[in-house]
Amino acid sequence: MSTRERLPPWHERQRLPNGRELLIRPIRPEDAEPLRAGFSLLQPNEIRQRFLHSMKELSQESVERFTRIQPKTEFALVAAEPLPPGEALVGAVARISIDPNGRDAEFAILVSHFIAGMGLGRYLMTRLVKWARGKQLERVYGDVFEHNLPMLSLADSLGFVREWQQDGLVRVTLQLNPTDDAA
Repeated sequence: MSTRERLPPWHERQRLPNGRELLIRPIRPEDAEPLRAGFSLLQPNEIRQRFLHSMKELSQESVERFTRIQPKTEFALVAAEPLPPGEALVGAVARISIDPNGRDAEFAILVSHFIAGMGLGRYLMTRLVKWARGKQLERVYGDVFEHNLPMLSLADSLGFVREWQQDGLVRVTLQLNPTDDAA
């Protein structure tokens, strides 16, 4: 019998279909420099789909905000090489933030084209939803470009509903505690 490695909460090793091993873990301040360095490896369309506008680089201020979350209202996971934070290349980031109303949370996910299409987006989304349920939130939502068919398909497959569409964006929403009236 093999002994299972004990990992801290929210830490999981994942082997992708291509054999690559990643460590899924909460984001840390030490991830700031790898995030900035890895940003240049992203394609312009990947950046636009995540941030909903074009960007050439991540500012130091943005990277600090992304890596220093408020644990009571924010949660962020990275999919990184199984190396120590600060040394590991980050291939995906998933984050969720509770709205001021305390009932809803907005998500955002970015999976690099180097590891896209291998189920990582789905896995990360399920982790965000699990965190939101643990916070007893009512719903999770995100704004997605109407031409981002992989994300819209993922959202549909997980039970998200397309709530509205405006200026090329679609809001997808998942009710976490559906009432008996909503079937």
